[in-house]
Formats: sequence, structure tokens, C-alpha cells
Amino acid sequence: MIVHLVDGTYELFRHFHGLRRFHKTDPPLGAVVGVLQSVLQILEQGETHVGVATDHVIESFRNGLWRGYKTSAGVEPELLAQFPLLETALTALGVAVWPMIEFEADDALASAAAAAAADARVERVVICTPDKDLAQCVRGTRIVQLNRRTKVLMDEAGVMQKFGVLPGSIPDYLALVGDAADGYPGLPGWGAKSAAAVLARFRHLEAIPQDWRTWGVNAANPAALSRTLAAQQSEAYLFRRLATLRTDIPLFENVDALQWNGPRPEFEGLAASLDSGGRKRR
Repeated sequence: MIVHLVDGTYELFRHFHGLRRFHKTDPPLGAVVGVLQSVLQILEQGETHVGVATDHVIESFRNGLWRGYKTSAGVEPELLAQFPLLETALTALGVAVWPMIEFEADDALASAAAAAAADARVERVVICTPDKDLAQCVRGTRIVQLNRRTKVLMDEAGVMQKFGVLPGSIPDYLALVGDAADGYPGLPGWGAKSAAAVLARFRHLEAIPQDWRTWGVNAANPAALSRTLAAQQSEAYLFRRLATLRTDIPLFENVDALQWNGPRPEFEGLAASLDSGGRKRR
């Protein structure tokens, strides 16, 4: 079997900002319809095991670790209002849904991927999101990442080609270069090329020698990079912790819980109300 894991938060944001077919006086429905259509497309392709993770609240335990970590501040109320409705609609559709509060949707996807891949019956796990954080979960060709918008499927070789490092080094890579979307800056002077060059050889932060002359990599101004890493080592380790996804969250007992057996009885009425709201906006 093939397991598809969908980043519901990304999909909701994508449809909300991509469609914009709503007015503030309309019911908050438009993006929910878009996400449902995306999940239905997966099911119509014959996929049988699907799970969707959402950020029921934008904040998580990481906000207690770094003050600047992303929050719901600045997110349109019309978008935030659609999260509960999306979760209700997906449940009515009969799809496994994981609304996250203490953790993030990315943590749920990482945990679900690890649990599903541990089942010998699973041929492949497909994580449906372009989020670079999830690249750390890719394993060979067994756990892969799919950008459904561009149709690009990325296995371990693809991660290496895109980032210049193996999946296991992605948290270290993000610690150095930062992640503006998540709200942490990385270390000054460390760019994508220098981080990739150093981590491709040493893999993890603690393995990087203090003496830059032993690095033997093609990086601009390695002496300055070494000084920055030494001076801000604690920040680098903190940023890596922010970038490291949890893989131990108990979401389901086994992959049978992800099997789609059709919509629940209440889905018909909910779908009709969503369709009615959509017609009012056209």
C-alpha cells in the first residue's frame, strides 16, 4: 500500500491566498472547499490510505523556546476561521485528521511518516507538502516528498540535489541558514552554499571542527564562518532544535486507521452547505 500524508495547513493557506474568491461578508468557506477538492483528487486517483495534519492553533511548544517563532499574528481572521471547519469537513469525508495544538502539523506529518514506514505492508509514504522542513523525513525512495502544485516528487537523491545535504542534515542546514517562514534567523554570514558545502562533509553541527583550515571545503571566508559558529554555538543548537521535527507523537495504532472507507453520513449535508456558499460568491 501507499500512504499519502497531506499538509492541511499549507493547502488551506494555498487555496485561501490563491483563490481569493470571497468577501469579508461571506461565510468562511472558500479555502475549505479547495482543500477538500485536493484530498478528493488523491482519493479519485485510487489512493486508499490518507491522513491530513492541520495546525489547530498556529502556536506550539517552539514558541516557548524562541520568542520570534511564528504565531498567528498577522494571519487574516477569515483564514483562521476556516481551520475548525476544515477539520470537521475532512472528518465527515472519512479521512484521518490530526489537528495539532501543542505540536505543529509538520510534527504530525513526520510522526505519521515514521509510523507508517515501520509497517512492512507499506510500499511508500508520500508526504504532500513543499515545506523544506519535511525534507528531513525523506528516506531513500521509501519516504518521499511531493509538491502537488508543481508535481515534483523528491526522494533522498532529490533532497541532496536541491539542498546539497542529506535529509538527516536538514535541521543543521536550517539552523545555519535560518527559516524566515518559521521566524528564526540562522547565523550571520552562513548562506545556503556555505552551509551545504560544510554539512555535506561533516553532516552535523557538533562535527564541524573549530579549526576552519581542516574543513577542506569550497566555502567563502571560512575563517569568518568558523568564528560566527563558535560565538553563536548555543543559538545554532537552539535553531536546530526548532527545525527538528518530532517523530514520536502517537497518532494511530497502525496504518489501517488511515484507510478511507468512504464519507460519513453527515458529509452529504455539509457538502451541500459548502456548495451553496460557493455559489453565493460567484
